[in-house]
Amino acid sequence: QVQLVESGGGLVQPGGSLRLSCAASGFTFSSSYAMRWHRQAPGKSRELVAGITNLGGVTDYIDSVKGRFTISRDTAQNTMYLQMNSLKPEDTAVYYCNAAILRGGKFYYYWGQGTQVTVSS
Repeated sequence: QVQLVESGGGLVQPGGSLRLSCAASGFTFSSSYAMRWHRQAPGKSRELVAGITNLGGVTDYIDSVKGRFTISRDTAQNTMYLQMNSLKPEDTAVYYCNAAILRGGKFYYYWGQGTQVTVSS
């Protein structure tokens, strides 16, 4: 059974840093197509923040976090990370881990339960 468990959220002042983790079980990163971080702020729809592919570890980010956030993975630990620096109040949201797994020619998408990030003075 695929499970994704996020951790590392919390309350931080503007300009501060947090490191989110996503521990995956029930599959290995080598079997996934891509791993992604999404976020959902109050009253807004969920948006893709950053992603990393299995093949080549290619990363991509939304413009608003480029240069501040870094997505990475540890395949030995089956864990994905999101290092968030220079945090801004507009980064406040619930952050979700997402896995896209290709099986039998079809994509399957799995989500974690989310971790709250609050940026406030």
